[in-house]
Amino acid sequence: MNKENLYQLCLKFIEQRIETAETALKQAREASNDDTKSSAGDKYETSREMMQQDIDRNKRLLIDAEDNRKVLESIGHASVTDSIRGGSLVYTNQGIFYISISAGQLLSEGKTVFAISAASPIGKLMLGKKKKDSFDFNGKTYLIEDIA
Repeated sequence: MNKENLYQLCLKFIEQRIETAETALKQAREASNDDTKSSAGDKYETSREMMQQDIDRNKRLLIDAEDNRKVLESIGHASVTDSIRGGSLVYTNQGIFYISISAGQLLSEGKTVFAISAASPIGKLMLGKKKKDSFDFNGKTYLIEDIA
């Protein structure tokens, strides 16, 4: 399995999230600027507050996506090591995991790979483990078969 392909899929996922957040933020700001004060008073203030909340939410989504891009860039093209760390491709008896960002299921070379963050609950359990180690998660036992 090609880690570079997985890296590119994760990067594309993040770039789409950034683009979506930037577009939503721009639209929310334009809507806020276009909103003219009506004679309704309280209704106007409620509307402005809802628009500000929308702007704030989209700002947080954008910051989160940019932070994820930084995490992804920091793992870059991690070399293969004996123990699991950011950038590792982990083969288990329960599936294949790419320790990178939380991007969900990716399809690479006809196989499903779970892109997970090292900070996720299962990611935390994997960090530092080696081939043939095992751990339990959600009632299942995971055996680490290989690390790439």
